[in-house]
Amino acid sequence: MASSQTRTLRRRRTQASKPISQSPLKSLSKSQIDDYYSDAVCEECGSGDAADELLLCDKCDRGFHLFCLRPIIVSVPKGPWFCPSCSSQKKLKYFPLVQTKIVDFFRIQRSTESTQKLNYDSQKRRKRSSSLVVSKKKRKLLPFNPTEDPLRRMEQMASLATALTATRTEFSNELTYIPGMAPKSANRAVLEHGGMQVLSKEDTETLNLCKSMMGRGEWPPLMVVFDPKEGFTVEADRFIKDLTIITEYVGDVDYLKNRENDEGDSMMTLISANEPLRSLVICPDKRGNIARFINGINNHTSDGKKKQNVKCVRFEVNGECRVLLIASRDIPKGERLYYDYNGYENEYPTQHFV
Repeated sequence: MASSQTRTLRRRRTQASKPISQSPLKSLSKSQIDDYYSDAVCEECGSGDAADELLLCDKCDRGFHLFCLRPIIVSVPKGPWFCPSCSSQKKLKYFPLVQTKIVDFFRIQRSTESTQKLNYDSQKRRKRSSSLVVSKKKRKLLPFNPTEDPLRRMEQMASLATALTATRTEFSNELTYIPGMAPKSANRAVLEHGGMQVLSKEDTETLNLCKSMMGRGEWPPLMVVFDPKEGFTVEADRFIKDLTIITEYVGDVDYLKNRENDEGDSMMTLISANEPLRSLVICPDKRGNIARFINGINNHTSDGKKKQNVKCVRFEVNGECRVLLIASRDIPKGERLYYDYNGYENEYPTQHFV
């Protein structure tokens, strides 16, 4: 088994671009190269075990386990890969805390004071009316409660802009349909294997309210922070009540068949169809929002499962499928957000998650 795993590593490396500097392997014979790879160990833990998860730097040829790197890498990247010492990755550049730049980045619409007051009053009425029927009907989704301080909201938006800029992602708060990928007409909830729950009219209004608030710059109370172990991650910047809509999972919509060999680690199932060729995924690698930075739990440990405070739910909304991230319990200020990446297929490798 070990030898076959080693062959897999070599095959990946032959597809990589030519190393930038002189490789120590260039002057070795084939048998010497075989011995070199079989003896490769991780620079962090010193072990050569789990050879199929051992990455070799395309510049210095040193080895690193996927799960020993910080932040952890979920899958073996395609093409060239460089270790932290050899990479040209620059220090994180923070987005400027300038209102005009933030407004332009998120394409925030300026609305009149009277319109804002009308929407705020409507939100208050909805909260009061829904609280009267909790005991009789199904619990309803709640809109997020923006931070009152405008400067703090700017800091929250700037933290997301920093993460999106660092990952070269354009901000989008809607599902996007790009020529050459799946068309909008392909997103039909009726195709879902086993059917899909329908978002109620009142919950649909709540979702639309959240969208309109964000369009005005009334942001969810969330802060994106960079953790050396987890990478970009999201934490609550104020108390968030159970059943609050955190965000919608958005990005480019594509057929699963087109993404089966995609190395992106943020793809989300949109439709799991009876006919596999019609199955759809959301790909937020080029366009997306804060959803792509909310981390997953480790499904393999009890401590990991206890971290979950957000659930991922797919709904039919006006005939289309939409994916919502919803608070699954009360979330105190400062707590990081986590949900189960394996809510449907149980295929995502989370055993090395922090």
